[in-house]
Amino acid sequence: MSVKNLTRKALIFSALAALTVACNKETSPITGWDYNDADNGGFEVLPYTEQETGPGLVLIEGGRFTMGRVEQDVQYDWNNIPRTVTVSSFYLDETEVRNLDWLEYLWWLQRVYAFDDVFKEVFIKALPDTLVWRDPLAYNEPYVEYYLRHPAYRDYPVVGVNWLQCNDFCTWRTDRVNEYILIREGIFDWDLGQTLANNFNTDAYLAGKFTGNVKQNIPKPDGTDRPVKMEDGILLPKYRLPTEAEWEFASFGLIGNMSPDYIIKERKIYPWTGQAIRNPEEKFIGDFLANFKRDKGDNMGIAGKLNDAGDITTPVFSYWPNDYGLYNMAGNVSEWVLDTYRDLSPEDFSDFRPFRGNVFQTWMKDSANANDMMVDQGDSLIYDAEGNLVTRPGMLLKRNVDIKYKDDHLDERRNYKYADYINYLDGDHKNSSMFYDVDVPQDNPNYLMYQYPISKDKQQQPREEFQSSMINNKSKVYKGGSWKDRAYWMSPGTRRYLDQRQSTAYIGFRCCMTRVGSPIGNGGKK
Repeated sequence: MSVKNLTRKALIFSALAALTVACNKETSPITGWDYNDADNGGFEVLPYTEQETGPGLVLIEGGRFTMGRVEQDVQYDWNNIPRTVTVSSFYLDETEVRNLDWLEYLWWLQRVYAFDDVFKEVFIKALPDTLVWRDPLAYNEPYVEYYLRHPAYRDYPVVGVNWLQCNDFCTWRTDRVNEYILIREGIFDWDLGQTLANNFNTDAYLAGKFTGNVKQNIPKPDGTDRPVKMEDGILLPKYRLPTEAEWEFASFGLIGNMSPDYIIKERKIYPWTGQAIRNPEEKFIGDFLANFKRDKGDNMGIAGKLNDAGDITTPVFSYWPNDYGLYNMAGNVSEWVLDTYRDLSPEDFSDFRPFRGNVFQTWMKDSANANDMMVDQGDSLIYDAEGNLVTRPGMLLKRNVDIKYKDDHLDERRNYKYADYINYLDGDHKNSSMFYDVDVPQDNPNYLMYQYPISKDKQQQPREEFQSSMINNKSKVYKGGSWKDRAYWMSPGTRRYLDQRQSTAYIGFRCCMTRVGSPIGNGGKK
């Protein structure tokens, strides 16, 4: 259901009021105490059915599948070895994020930040690199000037955005959707005057650091009121990039290949059934099923009978959706995913919700050890060494959990011992480095995996004598084929990588959201 429709939450206030006065209150099955009763302390339980579907999203029912290569490895990279894994249910955008969506994002950032000398950097960093269209031996200047902003391209996928910018967009989208939910439910009033530090952020609001233009808070059993809490289930989880496994699973759409006895009856190479790239239906026979480059110099076919009618990208609703209802999971643009790239990740992945890129974090406490620490709302923004916007006005300050913080009792944990697991099993200590036979401290940065010496002398110690490999913690995976690729790359099992700070004219993205609760919804049989 759309976030614009009044749903179960439209009755929150009346339902809660009824609970507080009803003769037969809901009772705890383990203590016998009534819920929502001011006379016994007032422990609150609001009515809840299940997670609503955020705008633009489609529910992807999870399950097991064979992740990795289903086509011959023509590159001989051996970086997508087949592996059976399980993916939990999640939500994914029906289409790639459009130019129009990004322009809305830029409009909001400009309205809130751009007219301040310090915070305008937030707006500047969000601008796509339109120069990605340039080619030294091609005339692509019209795309540089028109592709992002001309209305003819408003429904085309946004390109020229790097991995970092896509993550910032997801954060912004989370905040705008949750802000609208609070307005829709009568908790906030419209406030179009938000600027700089005074703008809604989901984490800040849940931590009690943002009050907003409150119209009516949640009534409590004792007659007072309070802001919305996570326990109420009113706010949606965060939008984010999908993991590599999630994207690949959604792209295949194997739910459409299920036989009555729950067996996947036919292997897929592409997001559609069959091993051809043309539509076999009589009505559309011979039509291309995606936007890709057929051959050298053939981007769209012959005038009068164009193969895919796409010399570059095409509108996001072009072609036929897969069995989940997702458009352009092959062709049009390749798409960023959340994972950090390693050649042998398919060998190392956990078989449940596989992902490489974890950097575990925890909230720092303020001096009273009671509330999550807020960013200093001073005259500066905080970026990390990679160029990520760590904080902006209204955002909470995060710090990595590390074993040196004894308060976290990491020495007693069994599931993890430190914060950064990007290099886990592949570059995390000298045993996985080319310098395994050199007697140096394990954490010496000169002897880490994916670094190599300019000199052949392994004993050279200065860091400047070493160069970093193209595969490192800044290398992020992108999936699927694009308008510039041959059909081979449209197989969901293929994988490539690019530095998180770089962008191209053929990589876009779509957003994802975690599904909480039942993987099939409360209307399911099980």
